[in-house]
Amino acid sequence: MQFEIDITSEHKILFYSVREVLLENYGLNEIQKSRITTYSDNNGGICHMRTMKHGIDLGFLKGIHMEDKYGLLSGSGKLMRILSMSKLNITEMKYYVDQAVAINSSKK
Repeated sequence: MQFEIDITSEHKILFYSVREVLLENYGLNEIQKSRITTYSDNNGGICHMRTMKHGIDLGFLKGIHMEDKYGLLSGSGKLMRILSMSKLNITEMKYYVDQAVAINSSKK
């Protein structure tokens, strides 16, 4: 499973740190799937996370609706946007997660 790869990778501390914020600060539900770990609330999916060569990618399922004042989101798909991190900047991360949770509750 991808979760086992993530928690044993060279970026496991970053993975655990972001995971803690998602679970503790936002109360999201974690689902460990074979290829990715996903996070949701009662309104549905918020994001997914996995380790990469550079660090971690946090993929926002409705990212197209998010503002990007830090210019950190990437992707050109119909809905998803990716926040790639090599270190944790809690202010930036919460800026994006706050929006993702709010968008999810608005049913966009």
